[in-house]
Amino acid sequence: MFAHAVAVARRFDAQVVVTHCRPRAEDMMPYGIAIPASLKNLLLSQSTDVADQVEESMKKELEALASKLGVPIADSYKPGEVSTLWVEEQGRQVDVIKRHGRLADLICVAKPDVDRNLGANTLKAALFNTGRPVMMCPATDSAPELLCEKVAIAWNGSTEASRAIALTAEILTRSAEVTILSSGAEVNGAGVESLKEYLQIRGVSPIINRFDAKNNIGQALLSECKNSGADTLIMGAYSNSHERETVFGGTTQFIVDKADRPVIFVH
Repeated sequence: MFAHAVAVARRFDAQVVVTHCRPRAEDMMPYGIAIPASLKNLLLSQSTDVADQVEESMKKELEALASKLGVPIADSYKPGEVSTLWVEEQGRQVDVIKRHGRLADLICVAKPDVDRNLGANTLKAALFNTGRPVMMCPATDSAPELLCEKVAIAWNGSTEASRAIALTAEILTRSAEVTILSSGAEVNGAGVESLKEYLQIRGVSPIINRFDAKNNIGQALLSECKNSGADTLIMGAYSNSHERETVFGGTTQFIVDKADRPVIFVH
């Protein structure tokens, strides 16, 4: 994930802020169980020690990754220089993501690990609590030196898709190639030709790719994205409710589960 964030930062001479959510020791205590004071103090001390060890390990991992990628760790942002900054805050993950995510141009999170039930809450917190674009990064051995060179847009005319265009405008204008993917589902929204005109006014010359998705639009989107050579997919997320898609399935949830390249979601 860090490598993907750096690849985007290099395109915009930006800073990657790595935010570590440190759990409070009291939040790691057993809930609803009466504990003697002496045992409680011991558990609090041990919880603090564990949190310290996790923090130190993550800092060392960041230092190693930053060194490997040639990115300096800085105390503040320097214009025109790609760098990274370590930020630590204690508290609930959703609150930390709210505070730091709402003033981020792009939030990067790891693709959820379905088998181990990890990462889903992080993606959900970023999507539904910040109002910012969220890049979901797949687990890969390496990331390209630059990202968003060739971008695909999943367009269905929805409010979420429209917001995705607005919030990634700078990415689109700097991309070498933009492809609009459409299954013709934009019944009550602007069509692909209207989107093409909108982008052309802003200096983008997109390619329109109309495809036929008989059953699984998510699978078709991933296939067409790959065929177009796009390194990143941009799309609106959860036009239906998150809960409904999680239980019954849907395009966004399929992409979350199956994407093999970075996807920028906007809700």
